[in-house]
Amino acid sequence: MKVAIYCRLSEEDRNKQNQNDDSESIQNQKSILIDYAYQQGWDVYNIYSDDDYTGADRNRPEFLKLIDDAKQKKFDIVLCKTQSRFTRELELVEKYLHDLFPALGIRFISIVDHADTDIKGNKKARQINGLQNEWYLEDLSDNIKSVFNNKMRKGEHIGSFALYGYKKDPNQKGHLIIDEEVAPIVREVFQLFSQGYGKTAICRILNEKGIPNPTEYKRQKGLRYKNPTNENSKLWKYFAIAYMLINEMYIGNMVQGRYGSISYKSQKSKPKPKDQWYIVENTHDPIIDKELWDRVQLLVKEKAKPFITGKVGLFAKKTKCMYCGYTLRSKKNHGFHYLGCTTKHIDKNACIGSFISYIALEREIIKQIHILSKEFLDEGSLEKNIIIDQTHERRKKALEEEISLYQKKVDEYVKALRDTYLDKSKGILSDNDFIQLSNEFSNDKNKIEKLIIEKGKELDEVKKRIQSSDNRREIIEQYTNLENLNREIVEKLIDYVVIGKRDPVTRNVPIEIYWNF
Repeated sequence: MKVAIYCRLSEEDRNKQNQNDDSESIQNQKSILIDYAYQQGWDVYNIYSDDDYTGADRNRPEFLKLIDDAKQKKFDIVLCKTQSRFTRELELVEKYLHDLFPALGIRFISIVDHADTDIKGNKKARQINGLQNEWYLEDLSDNIKSVFNNKMRKGEHIGSFALYGYKKDPNQKGHLIIDEEVAPIVREVFQLFSQGYGKTAICRILNEKGIPNPTEYKRQKGLRYKNPTNENSKLWKYFAIAYMLINEMYIGNMVQGRYGSISYKSQKSKPKPKDQWYIVENTHDPIIDKELWDRVQLLVKEKAKPFITGKVGLFAKKTKCMYCGYTLRSKKNHGFHYLGCTTKHIDKNACIGSFISYIALEREIIKQIHILSKEFLDEGSLEKNIIIDQTHERRKKALEEEISLYQKKVDEYVKALRDTYLDKSKGILSDNDFIQLSNEFSNDKNKIEKLIIEKGKELDEVKKRIQSSDNRREIIEQYTNLENLNREIVEKLIDYVVIGKRDPVTRNVPIEIYWNF
């Protein structure tokens, strides 16, 4: 019998040496479950481990991988320490323990609370456990929300990180003190804006000085900030300055509760109207004096150039810079709309910049649609379309081979973990050596599994394009005589468009259109 071991921990373990290490409690769960599996004479197929995830989170990466492997019948048993480690939602208990797993012939066992889907009379106990866990989640959510709301009403800071310019007071929980290392940067931003500098110009000044943006500053201070990192992610951007200039926190007022969760079952949040925010005045020392603040607020109001019509822009989130990959921003000048990359303006070495007018881009897209229409409706172009499809098929085959190779490596690491355990059981390895080796094997295995996920996403995209190739002709026929674009057409036809910089000689702007078919 092959067993899949699942471990989960929701609270951060303070003993982590780095973000890639399993916490000590996760390691303890693994040891208990591996011991139990070998006592029963089962082979461990794989160990799935989610650290820092709640039992209500349906998007746990290892949990989703376990479910996917279960659907492929890669193991016979799912083993957990308790049922709540697997999920705290009654809905998922019914979906997986009482529906999917039995249909697949997979047995679920949790060793502490004795859940076992092979025992007929055990179902009511599992449902009661699920109901109790569901109530626990709801009660916990209400209690936490009540505590947080009370703290926010009193003006206590509840965020994981202090606002840029401040730091948490080590002597008083919920209180902020000025971070004198970066507070001068905040003052400089306000001063520059009050002197007539624009937000993009301020970004450029800070970037030329080599001042790290708020996100990079957190990382440099060793805070566990998980946003992706690349060279341009260290730069100041327009929106960071815009947010700073209107944030009342800088005049000593605590502003919290801008967003609220959709429900206790979801980590997603939505913005709340300002009248529902918690704003408490004079909770901490101001970085910006009231006179400068008022002057800046007047300038912000005067400089605002509304480009808001109540509709989503024609190319909103559809255009990217050819050189830095950032989404282009919409601009308006003398009644004409343009799309441009702002990265060029915030740092001279970050990007050479891309720029195009709405009219020119719309004209080029319509032109390409007409060309496609002619090609797809011309029987003579059939051979070309077959070549395109063959390219996709070759890419699909290459990706499948890569994934298969990675999967073999994962299987090798799983075997290494099993052999390591056997060596520990025979006394060949000490407990410390076993933990060290198993951690190394697990970390290497996790890295390869992430590659499998990435390649899997790419494979899904290629398969989607192959699948959609059959109805290309039907899609294109609808737009044979297209004269103008609208948002619906753009959404249907275009995945994204890459824009380059205009050639000074030919005056042509490089454009690459990535279609949805």
